[in-house]
Amino acid sequence: MHIHKPKSKNKHILTKDGVNYLLPFILVTTCFALWGFANDITNPMVKAFSKIFRMSVTDGALVQVAFYGGYFAMAFPAAMFIRKYSYKAGVLMGLGLYALGALLFLPASWTGMYYPFLGAYFILTCGLSFLETSCNPYILSMGGEDTATRRLNLAQSFNPMGSLCGMFVAMNFIQAKLNPASTEERALLSDADFAAMRDADLNVLIQPYLIIGAVIAIMFIVIWRANMPHNADKNHDVHPLTTLKRIAKIDYYREGVIAQFFYVGVQIMCWTFIIQYGTRVFMQEGMTEQEAEVLSQTYNIVAMAIFVCSRFICTLFLKYVNAGALLGTLAVAGALLTIGVIFIDGRWGLYCLVGISACMSLMFPTIYGIALQGLGDDAKFGAAGLIMAILGGSVLPPLQASIIDRHEVFGMPAVNISFVLPFLCFVVIIIYGYRTFKRTRNA
Repeated sequence: MHIHKPKSKNKHILTKDGVNYLLPFILVTTCFALWGFANDITNPMVKAFSKIFRMSVTDGALVQVAFYGGYFAMAFPAAMFIRKYSYKAGVLMGLGLYALGALLFLPASWTGMYYPFLGAYFILTCGLSFLETSCNPYILSMGGEDTATRRLNLAQSFNPMGSLCGMFVAMNFIQAKLNPASTEERALLSDADFAAMRDADLNVLIQPYLIIGAVIAIMFIVIWRANMPHNADKNHDVHPLTTLKRIAKIDYYREGVIAQFFYVGVQIMCWTFIIQYGTRVFMQEGMTEQEAEVLSQTYNIVAMAIFVCSRFICTLFLKYVNAGALLGTLAVAGALLTIGVIFIDGRWGLYCLVGISACMSLMFPTIYGIALQGLGDDAKFGAAGLIMAILGGSVLPPLQASIIDRHEVFGMPAVNISFVLPFLCFVVIIIYGYRTFKRTRNA
């Protein structure tokens, strides 16, 4: 692994041209935690909606299609909006759509149907797309370029803290409070009994979303009233096609978008289907379906705690270690653990799945920082391309769900075999890490 000494004379990563960005950094970093909450209260909802509406895992995975489809659809409109106005305006638009989507869960529950929830998720994540397209390059601009990747990793370290809160709320205030009837028992209910159980469960499910909607509204007011910097907002001309053609010729940016697509895919697959993987393992040990689901979510929370700790450790390492080398090394470790998930049955396979989170911790902000390095004002549209790559979280989980629905493949549990997809994702990231290391080792 290549070791280098940092060349920066600027010791403070939140200072640029004599201006200290600590307060704006704190406010924007809070947004990282808020969208982390949305991401990880949502992953267990694939299983929850499947039970509530008596659907297959594949149909339940439409939650992720709507969720990450919103990211994809709004990324470039968000970039154009930010380029015309400002990063702050982008953050405010993101918070507004986030709050609206969360509050729409109430009328969605009144319909008693699945698809209005998908619409609410889509609007919510259009807001998240604005937030991520705004906040990531905003953080990069709050200091010198030589410390940009470290600064983004520091801000992104608070994202999994929000994720932990989302997981905790999902486990204790949704999963544990849903009717304990199993999937098989729900299938035997009469239409009237099913409707009554469904409506009661939906009432449980929407409460956290309504509360977070109110919290986001308060955050909107705080940032609206705050004095935020306008650095990197000097060019208000919007020429998306010209910019896209220019940055698409940069190999490390183009390859970064591809790597980010597969990284987001592997993250969402590992954090969504740990519920299915763990539920199968624990039901084999004699637990009820609800007990197995809640315990699986506990393992998911442990995975996220490991992710948080690893993010801070890896952020420290980035001060001394080549980013591409560290990225590639962690991807190799993730691929090896994924092999364990596939071929080791029972709790040890689940432990391997939990361990993957330690390997993923560095990846999103590091790929992001590498891909946007040196883009200057083009970083706004470059960021949009990287946010569109979050489509990986919409495309790949349904593919994995379709494998899981087969129950058994080649004589092995289908949920185990389905982790071939995350393995292939890690291979792509290994290649990007290696190519980055080769390009930057002498820089």
